[in-house]
Amino acid sequence: MVGKLLEMAFIEDLGSFGDITSDALFVNNQIDTYWLVAKQDGVLCGADIFICVFNYIEQRFEKSGQISPKSKIDFYFADGDLIKKGKRVAKIEGAINTLLKSERVALNFIAHLSGIATEVKRWIDAISHTKTKILDTRKTLPGWRELQKYAVKCGGGNNHRMGLYDMVMIKDNHIDGIGSITKAVDMVRSKWQKRFKIEVETRNLNEVKEALDSNVDIIMLDNMDIETMKKAVKLINGRVPAEASGNMTLERVKEVAETGVDYISVGALTHSVRAFDFSLRKL
Repeated sequence: MVGKLLEMAFIEDLGSFGDITSDALFVNNQIDTYWLVAKQDGVLCGADIFICVFNYIEQRFEKSGQISPKSKIDFYFADGDLIKKGKRVAKIEGAINTLLKSERVALNFIAHLSGIATEVKRWIDAISHTKTKILDTRKTLPGWRELQKYAVKCGGGNNHRMGLYDMVMIKDNHIDGIGSITKAVDMVRSKWQKRFKIEVETRNLNEVKEALDSNVDIIMLDNMDIETMKKAVKLINGRVPAEASGNMTLERVKEVAETGVDYISVGALTHSVRAFDFSLRKL
C-alpha cells in the first residue's frame, strides 16, 4: 500500500512535465546537502517512509535512463523518540534535483505521521496516572490506515481492530436492525463460532447487562455520561474489558479514565490531527 501511496503522491505532484522549476535550474548530478529540522516538540514517526520517498524518485530516474546519484539519509532519532524544537532530525545528501522533487512528498508523510504520534502522546500523558489505555479507530484516510495506526503505536497508543474483518463489532445500527443484543450475538456465534472476538456497543445499563449475559469479549460504553459510566464499570466488575467511546476530548479524558474503564477509543487521533512542523533546510 505504501508503494501505491508514493506513486499517487508523485503523479499528482509531478504531473506530465515533472518539476519544471528545478529541471530548468539544476543538472542531475549536482550534489547538495539539507537538514530535516523539527520546529516544535513532539514524537518522531515516519523515518523509513521518508527515506522511501527519495528511493522511489531515484528508481524512477533510473528507469527513464537519467543519471541521479543515490541519496544518503542519516536519521539521528528513531520512530517513537521524543524530538525537541530546533533539533536536527536527519541529514540528507544527494542530487539537488532529487531532493527538490522529493521534498514536499517526504515532508507530507513524516509531518502527518509525526503529528499523529505527537497527539497520541498528549492523550496518554493526560491519563498516565491510570491503567486505562488509548485506542485508535477506523476513522482513517483511505489507503493510510496501516501507516496511521503505526503512528498511533509510535506515540504509545494501541490499535483497535484494523478493519471490518478482524473482530466482530456489534454496533447500535446492528442491534436496532436485528432487534436485540442477545439475538445479534447468537447469530454471530452461529456464523463464526469462536473464530473472532465479539465487542458490543452499549448505550445504557440495561444493554450492559444484556451484553454481560451474552458473554461477549468486550463491552463498549458509547456516549455515556460519567456517572452512568461509573455504574457500568461497577456492573461489569472486571468480567470483560470495558471501552469508553464517543465525545472524547483532552479536557474530558482524565475524568473518563478515572471511571476505571480499560480502554478509551479516540477518533480524533487520526481523523483531525495537526501535521507536525518540520522544515528542510540547506546545510
